[in-house]
Amino acid sequence: MSSTRIEVKDLVIHYGDAVAVNGVSFTVDRGEHVTLLGPSGCGKTTTLRAIAGLEKPSGGSIRIDGQAIYDASERKNVPTEQRGVSMVFQSYAIWPHMTVFDNVAYGLRVRKQAKAEIAASVERALDLVQMRHLADRSASKLSGGQQQRVALARAVAFSPTVVLFDEPLSNLDAKLRAEMRVELRELQRRLDITSVYVTHDQEEALAISDRVIVMNVGVIEQIGTPEVIYNSPRNRFVADFVGSANILKGRLAAAPTVSAAHMFEADGGIRLRVTAPHTARGDETAVAVRTAYIDLEPRAGDNHIGGTVRQRMFHGDFVQYIVDCPCGSLIVRRPPTNLLDEGATVTLSFSPEHCVLLES
Repeated sequence: MSSTRIEVKDLVIHYGDAVAVNGVSFTVDRGEHVTLLGPSGCGKTTTLRAIAGLEKPSGGSIRIDGQAIYDASERKNVPTEQRGVSMVFQSYAIWPHMTVFDNVAYGLRVRKQAKAEIAASVERALDLVQMRHLADRSASKLSGGQQQRVALARAVAFSPTVVLFDEPLSNLDAKLRAEMRVELRELQRRLDITSVYVTHDQEEALAISDRVIVMNVGVIEQIGTPEVIYNSPRNRFVADFVGSANILKGRLAAAPTVSAAHMFEADGGIRLRVTAPHTARGDETAVAVRTAYIDLEPRAGDNHIGGTVRQRMFHGDFVQYIVDCPCGSLIVRRPPTNLLDEGATVTLSFSPEHCVLLES
């Protein structure tokens, strides 16, 4: 049996003359949690809805367990209810006039399961989200977090092949959203479900995903584990959208070599040793340095840039400094200890490993 559960190939979706998704291809393995991440309008939700059967593509194919559920060349488009997928919506889609039990049981009743089988499946699903004690409560009397748990229970009650999540936590407050991330990740691992998750929240994507697919204007910019996406961004868009990064402009100081380490001359005559995750061409014009990877004192073996602290902002878990340097103003985020005053002279220090040459 193939390890691939979902295969999306050369997917194209039009809205009139506008191309919402333009040749997107990716796979999702069994038990894997993959997140489609990107800004509003990038095509991530449209792609998810196409997998669910809620959008009709213009080209390409979608397969689940090797079976085509959409194939433009074969003119095949399997109805939503026959795809074996379940979807959790941003708005929860909970019926307020029903009890918690009836909300979770709805999909099972539509599938005409036996009463005893429905009761067992609903109880199992409510146990997973710790809501069994509220089975008889009206959905209209639930908090936002409880409604989201009911939506999750309903999604897994009939043991779907794939669960699709469309920004399911975006309507929750920050504290509850962080708690639900943990619960959602634990539930996904416990059930070993295959899931595709859509969000524009990069922190959420990095926290809960096995792999992240970064999308922009209908195309895929980069696919990788959260660590790869964060530490080795492919281009300026990924570096800027995922996490906080400084983009230093300049040029390679010498012709590319087979080595991963290169010398880069940033604006202001600053020479930096950089790492190229890709095969360097020689015409690259920017490097990315994550704000969290910069120290404010010199370290042996690191790149060094002298500067002056222009602004200090306290954020609780970290302090953000804006430091004026010969190559421009750089942002540095450090723990809230040993605070530096505005106007202080500093030496920024960061390893070549964390100074990443961007493709574009």
